[in-house]
Amino acid sequence: MDPSAREPLVRKTSSSYHTFPESTVRRLDKEYLWSLHNKRLYLAVFAAVLGNFSFGFALVYPSPVIPALEAHPSPALRLDQHTASWFGSVFTLGAAAGGLSTMMLNDCLGRKLSIMFSALPSAVGYALMASAQGVWMLLLGRVLTGYAGGVTSASIPVYISEISHPGVRGMLGACPQIMAVLGSLVLYALGKYLGLVLDWRWLAVAGEVPVLAMIILLCFMPNSPRFLLSQGKEEEALGSLCWLRGKDTDYAREYEQIKDSVRKQSRRVSCAEIKDPFLYKPILIAGVMRFLQQLSGVTCILVYLQSIFKKTSVILKPEYDAALVGLVRLFSVVIAAVSMDKAGRKILLFVSAGVMLASNLTMGIYIHFMPASHNSTIANQTLVSSASLPAEPTNYITLIPLLATMFFIMGYALGWGPITWLLMSEILPLKARGVASGLCVIVSWLTAFTLTQFFLPVVNAFGLEVPFLFFAIISAGNILFTGCCVPETKGRSLEQIEAFFRTGRRSFMR
Repeated sequence: MDPSAREPLVRKTSSSYHTFPESTVRRLDKEYLWSLHNKRLYLAVFAAVLGNFSFGFALVYPSPVIPALEAHPSPALRLDQHTASWFGSVFTLGAAAGGLSTMMLNDCLGRKLSIMFSALPSAVGYALMASAQGVWMLLLGRVLTGYAGGVTSASIPVYISEISHPGVRGMLGACPQIMAVLGSLVLYALGKYLGLVLDWRWLAVAGEVPVLAMIILLCFMPNSPRFLLSQGKEEEALGSLCWLRGKDTDYAREYEQIKDSVRKQSRRVSCAEIKDPFLYKPILIAGVMRFLQQLSGVTCILVYLQSIFKKTSVILKPEYDAALVGLVRLFSVVIAAVSMDKAGRKILLFVSAGVMLASNLTMGIYIHFMPASHNSTIANQTLVSSASLPAEPTNYITLIPLLATMFFIMGYALGWGPITWLLMSEILPLKARGVASGLCVIVSWLTAFTLTQFFLPVVNAFGLEVPFLFFAIISAGNILFTGCCVPETKGRSLEQIEAFFRTGRRSFMR
C-alpha cells in the first residue's frame, strides 16, 4: 500500500476506533485479520510457553520422586512424612515470591526479559535437586523452581495477550495451560517408564531442557509492542509489530490504535489513581477470579490425587489414575483453546463452574454415604480375588470417585483453568498490568499453599466429604460471580476492553 494513501486511513481509524459505530471499520478489521500470516506470532508464543512447560514439569516433580526418597538409603536424603509434605508444598511459596517480584520485573525489564530472567532460578533449582546431598538442597531447589514458575505465570499471559491480535488471542491465551499440562504428563511418563532405568536425579536434569530451549528461542523474539511504546521506543515497537504481523499487512493501523491507547496512560500508577474504577475494577475482578479458582480445590485435588483415590478405594492403580486424569485435562484444555474465540469466555466459564459444582457435590455425597470401612473392604477383595466380589454393580460404584474427579478436571480445564489466566492479561489496564498481574499470582499461590496445608488436617478432623462440599459451594459462587462481574472479551481488542472499563459504556464491547 502506498504510504501517502495509508495516512488518511490511519488517522480516520485512529479517531473513530473509540466508538466503532461504522460498519466500514468492522469490515476493515475483518479484512486485516484475514490478511495476517501468524507463523512468526505462533513461534513467539511457543518460545514463551516453554516456560509453562517447565512450570508444569516442576509442579508435579514430587509425585514420582517422593516415594523414591522415602526409601532412600542415605539418612541425609530420606524423607519422612513432615519433610515430604514440605517438599510438595514449598513450591507454592516460591511461586508466590515470584509473583511478588514480577510486580516490578514486568514494568522494569519488560515481559519478554522477565520470562527470560525466570530461566536463571529454574536452572539453578533443577541443578540443586539433581546434585542434592541433603534435604535442604531439595527444598531450596523446589523454592527456586517455584519462584521461576511464579514469574512465568505472571509474565507469559501478559506477553501473549499483548503480541496477539483479537482473532486468535483466546486460542493463544490457552496455550500456557496446554503446555503446563504437557509438562506434567511428560514428568509422569519419565517417572513411570524411565524410573526403572534412570535415577530420580535425572528427572531434574531433564527439567533443564525446556528451560534452555526457552531462553535460546526468546533471544530471537520481539518484545511486546505495547510495553515498548510505554517506554517511549516507538520505532522499536513498530518494528516489533511488523515482525509479528508481516510486512504485507496494514499493521500501521493497529499500531496507531495501540499508540493512541498508550498515549493516554501515564507510566506509573499513583495511590490516588487506585480509586479510579478504570483501575480497581479490572484488578479486583482478576484477583477475585484467581482467588476463586484456587478455592475451587484444583491444587489440593492434583497434589493429593493418589491419596484421595486410595481413601475412596478406586479399583485402578494410582499411577494409571493420575495419567488418565492428566490426559482428560489436556484434552479439555485443547477443546477450550479451539472454542474460546468462537463460543466466548463467559459461556465456557458458566459450563466450567457448573461441571465442577456437579463433580464436587457428587464426590462429597458419595464419600458421606459410602463409609470408609466398606470401601476398604471392597478394595481389599478386589486386590485379592476378583471372584469373591459380592456383586458386579459394586465395581461401578467404586469408580464414581474416579469419574467425578475426571469430570472436575475436565470442567476446570474447559474454563476456570485457562480463561482465568487469559482474562487477567486481557482486562488489566496497561499502566498497571505488570504490578496487577504479579498481585494476582501472589493471591493465587498463597491461597493454594493455605488450602494444601490445611487439606489433610481438615480431612483427618471432619472427613474427606467436607472439603469437597466446600469446593462445591465455591463452584456455585463462581457461577454467580461470572454472571455479575465478568465481561465478555471475545473478539475485542485490548484497547476496546480498556475503553469499556474507563467509560462503563457497553457499546465499546459490542
